[in-house]
Amino acid sequence: MSSLARPTHGRMIGGVCAALARRFGTSATTMRVIFLLSCLLPGPQFLLYIALWILLPSEERASTAW
Repeated sequence: MSSLARPTHGRMIGGVCAALARRFGTSATTMRVIFLLSCLLPGPQFLLYIALWILLPSEERASTAW
């Protein structure tokens, strides 16, 4: 598994789904569908997405930090 960082390429809005897909070894489209389906359930999905968007470093910033 790779480190958790938002990619600079292949992202749609914030890159959170693309980062999670890369981390868990699935496609970004699959992760986006899972996220959209989870929005049908009650819970703080949008808040979690926004929090991850803020907390996850961008791929370019993560590579310069090490």
